[in-house]
Amino acid sequence: MPANNWTEDQLKLAFSLYVQIPFGQLHKGNREIIALARLIGRTPSAVAMKLVNFASMDPAIINSGRKGMGNASALDRQVWAAFHADWEGLAVECEHILEQLRQRSGIEEGPLPPDEDDSIELADYSGETRRVVSEQRVKQGFFRRAVLSSYGSVCCMTGLAEPKLLIASHIVPWSEDKKNRLNPGNGLCLSALHDKAFDCGLIGVRPDFSIAISGELRKLSNNPHAFSTLIALEGKSIFLPQKFLPEVAFLDHHYSTIFLG
Repeated sequence: MPANNWTEDQLKLAFSLYVQIPFGQLHKGNREIIALARLIGRTPSAVAMKLVNFASMDPAIINSGRKGMGNASALDRQVWAAFHADWEGLAVECEHILEQLRQRSGIEEGPLPPDEDDSIELADYSGETRRVVSEQRVKQGFFRRAVLSSYGSVCCMTGLAEPKLLIASHIVPWSEDKKNRLNPGNGLCLSALHDKAFDCGLIGVRPDFSIAISGELRKLSNNPHAFSTLIALEGKSIFLPQKFLPEVAFLDHHYSTIFLG
């Protein structure tokens, strides 16, 4: 076993895992926690405790009245800040660290399985293109798992709880803000229909977390399906996530620049 002090790489892997699993699963029996513990040579209990320490810094956890261990170290806080400064870079770096650990240990099992909806076949690519596609898969999978785990795999507008019909939707579009492409606070868990409507500006979320319906949609009030699935949501509050609240600045950007009003 290593010394008690955690290395920075170990903490990065632990935080990456914290981001991608639901708050209610931060326990030593979680198979992904067990897998990570095996890779880094620590006990599942130690890894679970570290993840709960990260939870103690999460405003969504704190504001809900729940608490983590409250023993976060200075290096824990440094890793938290590093991810928030460079979500893409740290997500990819963690995948590289995991791969190196797997190679050294001979353990093929890792704590982060491929995303179940990932359909990209890497066998179709080679060389630099393969690396780029592989990193793109890592980024997309990281963001999807981060957002869905934060919302408990439930659409935050409708309560739909079928992962195959859910999208990790960006509040500020992917193309507009590279720094926050993988930031869970820039995501909403939405059904495929509501994701499309949100992207088009037909629906929005106000900075107070209430749902706004555009004038274009309100014209369809006589359509029973449009009314029941979309228009009736006007003024209702979204279901807030267990972790990583949607950031008000992102919601305000979408509401003021993309939402059609």
